Amino acid sequence: MAKKLVKIMNMAFRDGFQSVYGARVFSKDFMPAVDAAYKAGMRWFEAGGGARFQSCYFYCQEDAFDVMDEFRRVCPDADLQTLSRGVNVVGLDSQSSDMIKLHAQMFKKHGISSIRNFDALNDVENLRWSGQCIHDAGLVHEVAVTLMGLPPGVDSRGAHTPEFYADRVKKILDAGIPFERLCFKDASGTTPPRVAYNTVKLARKLVGDKIHIQYHSHETAGNGMTCYLAALEAGADGVDVSMAPVSGGTCQPDIVTLWHALRDSDFDLGVDIEKVRKAEETFKQCMADYFLPPEAMASDPVIIWSPMPGGALTANTQMMRDNGLMDKYDDMIKEMYDAVRLGGFGTSVTPVSQFYVQQAMNNVMFGKWKKIAPGYGKMVLGYFGRTPVEPDPEIVKIAAEQLKLEPTTKTVLEGTDADPKKSRAAAEKMLADVGLPISDENVFIAACCQEKGIQYLKDPKNAPNGVRKGASAKPAEKAGGSEFTVSVNGKPFAVKLGDDSATVDGVKYAISVQDGIQAPKAAPAAPSAAAAVAAPAGGESVSAPVPGLVLRLSVANGATVAAGDEVLVLEAMKMEIPVKAPCAGVVALTAAAGDKVSTGDQLFSVGSTGAPVAVPVAAPVAAPAAAPVATAPVAIPAGGEVVAAPVPGLVLRLSVANGAPVAAGDEVLVLEAMKMEIPVKAPCAGIVALAVVAADKVSTGETLFSIA
Repeated sequence: MAKKLVKIMNMAFRDGFQSVYGARVFSKDFMPAVDAAYKAGMRWFEAGGGARFQSCYFYCQEDAFDVMDEFRRVCPDADLQTLSRGVNVVGLDSQSSDMIKLHAQMFKKHGISSIRNFDALNDVENLRWSGQCIHDAGLVHEVAVTLMGLPPGVDSRGAHTPEFYADRVKKILDAGIPFERLCFKDASGTTPPRVAYNTVKLARKLVGDKIHIQYHSHETAGNGMTCYLAALEAGADGVDVSMAPVSGGTCQPDIVTLWHALRDSDFDLGVDIEKVRKAEETFKQCMADYFLPPEAMASDPVIIWSPMPGGALTANTQMMRDNGLMDKYDDMIKEMYDAVRLGGFGTSVTPVSQFYVQQAMNNVMFGKWKKIAPGYGKMVLGYFGRTPVEPDPEIVKIAAEQLKLEPTTKTVLEGTDADPKKSRAAAEKMLADVGLPISDENVFIAACCQEKGIQYLKDPKNAPNGVRKGASAKPAEKAGGSEFTVSVNGKPFAVKLGDDSATVDGVKYAISVQDGIQAPKAAPAAPSAAAAVAAPAGGESVSAPVPGLVLRLSVANGATVAAGDEVLVLEAMKMEIPVKAPCAGVVALTAAAGDKVSTGDQLFSVGSTGAPVAVPVAAPVAAPAAAPVATAPVAIPAGGEVVAAPVPGLVLRLSVANGAPVAAGDEVLVLEAMKMEIPVKAPCAGIVALAVVAADKVSTGETLFSIA
């Protein structure tokens, strides 16, 4: 009897990167590995989409469309597939009908041949228009049903069972959505193998033998390979694989491991395994200089209780390292349990997984349900579609009160198409306002990436570089070498020692080591390179409540605000956190857009007008890679109230001009941290005095502005 050929898609160059490096990789570094895999006989690759689209602009100083073009050049006759999130396509927010159509057209134009299309809530209404657009563009539509194992002891209430998934497939068929392939996508790798088996069995009865069924999982919980074997036995046609060094752990099972698991079975991968091994060696060489997070290579059974997707885990730990929050990781994972349990059982895959992470982080940082993350709140209120089951009524009530939104039953497209801010015209205006050419590609980038996309298009070479690379990681030649895994209170850190530096989890620090223990010296004075910022005499200072990025300034330095006015917005864990003026007065900013801040760093002050009193503000220590952005000295009015960054992050935009009058609660600027926009508002009425500019990086407690 002939063996059944298992069709495999190589996900190393999208989901593998997302699961290990937070999608932060340069295409020039990995394209030789793509070429090697192609020459080894592989003809089906995931080539983009998902978080890789935005990460090109946010972290890699690259255009995602250029990367797709290069992928097609290297693999001229391969099936190149991307990942799309239903009505969100490749954005973290829902898009309008015209942007969803443009997504399919642009990806087709730039070499893509098929698109996997899913909705994290399994709301079929969110797949209807996006699927039609993919089909109309001449692409293969691989529609997906998203899977997740619920935490032990949680009543499923009918969700995430084989019967539930089969019902989703039936609804897709009943809706008349055109598709050529069906995928069952388990991003967290938590589906029990028996559920995987029964789901595929039921689906095959519904779609017949002509529709290709693909199964997708991760090894994050150590469960992926078992589910693959179960799915194949149940009748799946193919599974997703990856290649070392981005396989296993948070990634898909390795192609070599799967090949071994299927030996002496009725299945065959149809590959030359020796050529595959050589391709993996090439891939390892390509990625040798990249920081490899230790958590990316581990299977962690706690994920069964807190279903964190492999593709989101390292993206979030990278951001947590960036923002000085890595010590909160274990607490955040634990809090995901309640975020999932009470949120309506949306599948933990982007963007819903990020909503869970954001809410879990807020519960850790601010107390249980004291601060509802906007994405999580809008999800339980129905703004992203229907959740599989009704969310907890008390959480819905809290979300409505905090976000000042009523629950909705409108479809997502009804809401987005009625929102002028999400129209093509709005994206074109963003481009025109800064003198950028209006092309279909630029319009799509502006719509999906907003301010950060515009920042890239304005100056690609000076766009943020968040790629973590260092010296090649070679094995230590002898015991007591320069590379260590240091555990502190049970938490592992990857440490590399140099002559005058230490690299901890990919972040380099200048160090000096001497024999013996010396008494600590008095703390040195603040660096003299800092610009002198005048703080208001008697002003009220506002500090960062959490570490993050100053996403944008909502008012200008010296602006007048009222108590409660938004002064700036921080970003932490992909959330926007507004920081408001505590009183009326004139704002004196001590942080700029783009600054990273730590908890307690001063953001700004608000005080009455009067003679300014100069206060020195420490400048960041100059890093070897880039000089700090120079900021002109800002006079903060005497008596002004200072507002500081609540989190470390980036000043994304200023919402008001320097010297503008504001009322309490007016937005002064917006920070970005952890892919969240964090508005910082005026604590009081007065005149804003900005101490930061757009694109400044700030630490928690750094002054953003003051109000006097």
